[in-house]
Amino acid sequence: MTEIDSPTRESIAFRSGLDVVRAVEPQVADAIAAELTDQRRSLKLIASENYASPAVLLAMGNWLSDKYAEGIAGRRFYAGCRNVDTVETLAAQHARALFGAKHAYLQPHSGIDANLVAFWAVLSQRIESPVLSRSGVRHVNDLSEADWRVLRRALGEQRMLGMSLDAGGHLTHGFRPNISGKMFEQRSYGTDPETELIDYEAVRAAARAFRPLILMAGYSAYPRLIDFRRMREIADEVDATLVVDMAHFAGLVAGKVCTGDFDPVPYAHIVTSTTHKSLRGPRGGLVLCDETFAEQVDRGCPMVLGGPLPHVMAAKAVALAEARTSGFRDYAAQVVANARALADGLARRGTRLVTGGTDNHLCLVDVSGYGLTGRQAETALLDAGIVTNRNAIPRDPQGAWYTSGIRLGTAALTTRGLGTDGMEETADLIDTVLRATVPGPGINGKPSRAAYFLAEETAARVRSRIADLLAGHPLYPEIDLDSRL
Repeated sequence: MTEIDSPTRESIAFRSGLDVVRAVEPQVADAIAAELTDQRRSLKLIASENYASPAVLLAMGNWLSDKYAEGIAGRRFYAGCRNVDTVETLAAQHARALFGAKHAYLQPHSGIDANLVAFWAVLSQRIESPVLSRSGVRHVNDLSEADWRVLRRALGEQRMLGMSLDAGGHLTHGFRPNISGKMFEQRSYGTDPETELIDYEAVRAAARAFRPLILMAGYSAYPRLIDFRRMREIADEVDATLVVDMAHFAGLVAGKVCTGDFDPVPYAHIVTSTTHKSLRGPRGGLVLCDETFAEQVDRGCPMVLGGPLPHVMAAKAVALAEARTSGFRDYAAQVVANARALADGLARRGTRLVTGGTDNHLCLVDVSGYGLTGRQAETALLDAGIVTNRNAIPRDPQGAWYTSGIRLGTAALTTRGLGTDGMEETADLIDTVLRATVPGPGINGKPSRAAYFLAEETAARVRSRIADLLAGHPLYPEIDLDSRL
């Protein structure tokens, strides 16, 4: 075997790992391999997805998974956690240095977990003092059942003001069916009907009238930057705690694209995030805060979380180390440049974009101009090899299930190495599919918001163009699952 055709160490690692899995359950191994094939062939434009490096992926597949480690580094409820302590401490060090935060908590399993940790930290910090002073105990974990009854009664009076779902907020920002909408009396702020941008004076007026305990900022589908200095001013004016969910744009903060008033860390009391999405790490969450909330945040276990996932924290440490490099800053800048190029390419083809464009990693397309619902557009694009997700737009007449929009993000394609020229081609591919798609009749010929028709020859032509576009940007080129070991 020559040096040229010898397998890379990454190929050896992943091929060997799949062989081990296949010996026990071949269908799982086949599904894993098929997922790589599917991702290699498609244009992934889901704004909440990315591609983690082989080092990050490999850091998750190890015997750290075998350890229970409730508690925090140096204070565990289980023995034998010194290596978990090393990993968690390192991940927290990287997070503090990367974001300029005073404190970092790396145990949340997801963004929702991270938000729950933040919410309970705020509630504990605000309510603990009067309840504990009456009970004579020092910590919320020491409260009696009678004290908890007082606490629960107090919690029922707490309020959250967050961005509405159709304006681009997340379901954990007070959406009624979510636990956040049940823990708090909730109201939402939206966007200006004309510009579709956040109206900060309207947020101020809502905060003055509602007097929330938590002012929630951040988004899942808002294509602009947020002025966090102004949000902190509003929070301080009504004695609210500013919690920022930066799950979607954490990579832009890490990569120093979101700076000054657009960086939430200097202004928020607590910042939550996922570690995948634009940060390009494993699926998981984190919480950043100042010293005021550090003790309460570190009680995420047992307050909200159970045993942490040490193998995922190891992958978080690797991903955060990667994000501290100059190459990651270049990547983050290109993500935004690509999003703007994609938005411009669509706009020149007559597509309506919510807010008229983008300043971050995503754009929101109103597909009603094509005569489609978001669900019809999402499925037709998938048939042609373009992976997106349907998404509500402000004041969406189609509601949250069918929607009038699709959300597009550039983090994943930028990881593959595509630049602005690739975004121009991508815009043309999307427009080609949507123009060729027509609504279809539903059951018994009745109108349907889900049925559609896209000619297979059109879909095939688009898939062929995608193959040409991606040929120069292979996904995980260092991994060859078919190589002989």
